[in-house]
Amino acid sequence: MSRIGKQPVPLLKNVEFSIDADNVATVKGEKGTGTLRIHPEIKVETTESEIIVSRSSDSKEHKSLHGLYRSLIDNMVKGVSEGYKKQLEIIGVGYRAAFSGGVLELNLGYSHPIYFMPPEGIDIEVDTKTKKNPILNISGVNKELVGQVAAKIRSLRKPEPYKGKGIRYVDEYVRRKAGKSAAK
Repeated sequence: MSRIGKQPVPLLKNVEFSIDADNVATVKGEKGTGTLRIHPEIKVETTESEIIVSRSSDSKEHKSLHGLYRSLIDNMVKGVSEGYKKQLEIIGVGYRAAFSGGVLELNLGYSHPIYFMPPEGIDIEVDTKTKKNPILNISGVNKELVGQVAAKIRSLRKPEPYKGKGIRYVDEYVRRKAGKSAAK
């Protein structure tokens, strides 16, 4: 059996899980709601305190889907109870960020400001008080969407290896290179 797929998903007290006849799983919690269409060959059963995912056969495709859907359901349960969060740090002279009216405005050294509209279900906060560099806090219920938005914002000005300027994750290490003067 799949090592990931055979583990039951713990169902927290404040989370409601239901699955309908069309194989659509719905998870409701205090942070929000998540839905997922499950493959017809994967069976999902619930008990009072856990969710059990099983498969119909031992084919290679069913084994991979078994672990996948168990992980997706686990991510939804964690998302609606705790939520997911990514932090980005903006490093560079004159690089600024402001969030107002549902639009993130970024000044990243280009000749124009960049405006970013977050998708529905994503909250963005700009923290400029704790450090000298602005920090973007991206949070939401959907783990995939939070990571995708963080990667999209980071791609607007990736950290460069010579001065280290750009947008990076807070815990990211950027390998620095020596410039032309060090080659002599």
